[in-house]
Amino acid sequence: MKSLAPVLVAVFAASILSVAPSVCAQNAKPAAKPDTAAPDNSAKPAEPAVGADSTTQGSADVGGQHIAYTAIAGTITVGATDTDDAQLGSDGKPLPGSQLALSAPKEPADAPPVAHMFYVAYFKTGANAEDRPITFFYNGGPGSSTMWLHMGSLGPKYVETAGDTHLPGAPYKLIDNTDSLLDVSDEVFIDMPGTGFGRLAGKDAGKAFWGVDQDAEAFARFIARFLVKYGRWNSPKFLFGESYGTTRSAVLADLLENEKSIDLNGVMLLGQVFSFPILAGGARPGMDLPYELALPTYAATAWYHKKLSPQPQALDPFLKEVEDFALGEYMHALAEGNALSDAEKQQVAEKLHEYTGLPVDYVIKANLRVTGGEFEKTFADPEGMTTGRYDTRFLGPTLDPLSEGPGYDPQSAAISSAYFSLVNQYLRDDLKYGAGETYLPSALFDGFRWDMSRQGPGRWFGSAAGLNVSDDLAEAMKTNPRLKVMVNDGYYDLATPFFAAEYEEEHLPIPASLTKNIEYDWYESGHMAYVRDECRKQLHDRVAAFIKSADNPQ
Repeated sequence: MKSLAPVLVAVFAASILSVAPSVCAQNAKPAAKPDTAAPDNSAKPAEPAVGADSTTQGSADVGGQHIAYTAIAGTITVGATDTDDAQLGSDGKPLPGSQLALSAPKEPADAPPVAHMFYVAYFKTGANAEDRPITFFYNGGPGSSTMWLHMGSLGPKYVETAGDTHLPGAPYKLIDNTDSLLDVSDEVFIDMPGTGFGRLAGKDAGKAFWGVDQDAEAFARFIARFLVKYGRWNSPKFLFGESYGTTRSAVLADLLENEKSIDLNGVMLLGQVFSFPILAGGARPGMDLPYELALPTYAATAWYHKKLSPQPQALDPFLKEVEDFALGEYMHALAEGNALSDAEKQQVAEKLHEYTGLPVDYVIKANLRVTGGEFEKTFADPEGMTTGRYDTRFLGPTLDPLSEGPGYDPQSAAISSAYFSLVNQYLRDDLKYGAGETYLPSALFDGFRWDMSRQGPGRWFGSAAGLNVSDDLAEAMKTNPRLKVMVNDGYYDLATPFFAAEYEEEHLPIPASLTKNIEYDWYESGHMAYVRDECRKQLHDRVAAFIKSADNPQ
């Protein structure tokens, strides 16, 4: 769905300058358009048609400002390698006389792979490009489109999802967003290769774009081409990734800084995961950190559903107490392993019951170690309900009362139809793009496994069980010591627990002098903090302040 595919958690440019000439932000449209003549697809069945960009006008009222904007929906084509990408023109086709053009195969299916990446950009009318920040948004998965951030967070519109229960059926409500980020930044919502209205083409295209490094490299090429197309090279630049999008951001920031010579002003992370081994669902024998870092989320969930006795009055001080216990007495008890006495085990189990509401005998039977999936299934089991993973405020009827883990995610089930319905309607009716095309909310992997292997000093990993991109962000911060990082997460996010995000950041291999560049913001919401109205406003206010401070720091 929107983030971290459950299967992964379970396993644990010189030539660019030849593109269309730049334009000023005031016009907010490319100086040259690709040929829009209908291609002869009958002779090229393997080559997907690429629609022409669509430009529309809109307005938003944010913080007392009336903001007129231009929206552009379209695709940008990128190559699978820097060499191939350098030989593509602004229309996504090989430049005349280039090696790609001279060696073009007879069949399009045998051509070098390319990704036609779909995006929607919003430009404030009349703004000077050099004074106007631009923020690139993307969701995660890996394999997800960016319809969640686009239709729910800081864009001009949002899907109404008030409450913590399954939404009524259609018609759903699309609301003008008074918390849009357009008051401080232009916005670009990018769908990863093979999602949205984007398509892959060429030989072995999935292998070329679906992997940790391949994906980040595609985004780096997309951003470089976008800067050319819209004349934004000298604008303050920000990344905003959610879930696996934060994993992408760490790798992408390093690529932009150190391979593309594109410094970033800031990186904003929502639902962070850098180190896959510490996810709540990725625990292994001898690896106890996931249990310790998930405990505050279990406790927040119990507090929200009033399962505690006595019930703490305020959430924040209660969570601070739980965090101290998690990295203190609890960590010590788990480190003891089989040497822990029965009396000590009983004492810790009673404390865990006090913090989570889970039965003492269940905690002892679990050997003090309850995975995220087990918590989701057990927490509200007496009521026959399963607890949400992406947002533990949500409960839904249990599918299999005898299972050890959840059979689905109640929050995903509660809101997915509304998002998918309204992104289809909005893109076609309002932005005038996609008539007759299929919008893919997720990539059609068809059995393909995301390539989690990595190459390079200190960065070789063979699977999700070992993937850790902390070094990438650390390198970006060290080579650009002015780079600012903003960590956002929800207290009720069990997919990427907030305490794990804090732990990851506090263990980045950076000098102490750079830790001041990182700020932390927590929300009484879940993985998609913005689905709660109050939290969407908080997210806007905090992100706006972050952009202003990182735009031109003193």
